[in-house]
Amino acid sequence: MVDDTPESLIPYDEIVQEALRDVVGRVLREVESTGMLPGGHHFYITFKTRLAGVSIPKHLMERFPDEMTIVIQHRFWDLKVDDDHFSVGLSFGGIPSTLVVPFAAVTDFVDPAVDFSLKFQASGAPADHESPEPPENDSPTVTPVDDGSNVVAVDFTRKK
Repeated sequence: MVDDTPESLIPYDEIVQEALRDVVGRVLREVESTGMLPGGHHFYITFKTRLAGVSIPKHLMERFPDEMTIVIQHRFWDLKVDDDHFSVGLSFGGIPSTLVVPFAAVTDFVDPAVDFSLKFQASGAPADHESPEPPENDSPTVTPVDDGSNVVAVDFTRKK
């Protein structure tokens, strides 16, 4: 059977993802306005740490180079919600930290108190980070061939 469904010119997946991220923003705005979580609600928020706009302390970036899950429950402060991101103060190993997370970087939002969960595909470009130092063993060795031709021998073997 051949699928004759035409390819959509409307990006429905992106529209739905954006609408669901708005749910997360609305919930966090409610907490921001009251300064506390209602009842037994608490949130697990997972996000990509290397996407543009994410700001977390260096020691957390080293510990969570790709993805990180935070818990917003008892000990958080300065929750601020904007249209495209939120920031929150949390403590990690006794060290207070402020995190800034764009909604586009969020991959999971869970409220286990009511068995509510949303999954997303992270969108956006990775943040520009320092380029790694070039490897020391990848430089080719160029040896001219002395036979009157314009041939050059290149050896890509590993240095020892």
